[in-house]
Amino acid sequence: MAPKTNSVRIGVLAGAAAVLLATGACAGVEDENTGGTASKSPSQTQPSAEAGLSLEGKTIGVAVVGTQHFWDQEAFEGAVSEVERLGGKVITTDAARDQTVHAENHDTFLTAGVDAVITILGDEAVEPKLKALTEAGIPVFGVDHASEYVVNNAQSDSVIGGEQAGQIAVDYLKENGKENAKVAVFNAFSESLTYCGDRYNNWKKVLTEQLPGVEILTPELAEQFSNPAEDARQQTLNFLESHPEGTIDLIHVACWDQPAIGVVQAIEESGRTDVVVTAFDAGPDTLTIQAEEGSPFVGNVAQQPRQIGTIAAQNVARHFAGETVEKDSFVETFPAAGVTGAKEVYKQLGYGDLG
Repeated sequence: MAPKTNSVRIGVLAGAAAVLLATGACAGVEDENTGGTASKSPSQTQPSAEAGLSLEGKTIGVAVVGTQHFWDQEAFEGAVSEVERLGGKVITTDAARDQTVHAENHDTFLTAGVDAVITILGDEAVEPKLKALTEAGIPVFGVDHASEYVVNNAQSDSVIGGEQAGQIAVDYLKENGKENAKVAVFNAFSESLTYCGDRYNNWKKVLTEQLPGVEILTPELAEQFSNPAEDARQQTLNFLESHPEGTIDLIHVACWDQPAIGVVQAIEESGRTDVVVTAFDAGPDTLTIQAEEGSPFVGNVAQQPRQIGTIAAQNVARHFAGETVEKDSFVETFPAAGVTGAKEVYKQLGYGDLG
């Protein structure tokens, strides 16, 4: 996103590929989309009325790990746009998906005279920087970044989202008489990123509780952060070669869906019609693939990254207005099952009309 009139963008620094997911998690506070299996997270906060909020006279730093992925860009644009709409000035940094650079970019805000910082994604490398900002009296607000140093973390509810992904798989397998299915899963980040762990664990919980005959194959597959679609395509081609028809029914990508693009390509290249794909993080690109008749992509869960960024900026304003800001803010997720579900969610989230 190009900075607008009220923004100052601090240069994109080059660096090696990062180890951060571009997927935040987001989630809904209601469980009507979960087929009745969802439970509420311990702390769920809907944004209160924004009337009267203002950031006039405030300068807000916004640090994003990268803007190449749809989720990252939308969250970043949501935060920047809302700060500006509320009358604030924005200073931004973009680390081009390099975790180390993203952490170092926070040093900029220590000397830039900012009143608060919104930090979008990032791994543990950023923690010392958030600590330094906090000790300098600069409040920090996370976007998909849980930390002891953030006032608030705006995010999807990955517990509910994971349950939604599990329910989609259960419904598909039941409808197709595959209650004893063999399931493979790409799951590289559930141990290192909390929201990925929530998505994976709750997907697995719903799937195995409702279909105890399902077998999740081990060892699990591990996607790469860099070039995820092509990496997953190659891994899936090899996997399918070693798992002939009758030995695998479904492949799930647990935390995000860019690898799922490559999984779909591999299934189609190999001519397999016995394997389907589900994932998490539905953006316009993967919803479009899923909406094609006959696509092996049969389920996904969509987030609202722009809304997450927007809420983060509003929480900054609430903080300066003296309002109590909860530790976590959650935004609704939308399960998309099958062709019809993909088309409905695509339209519901304002991406357009797939017919």
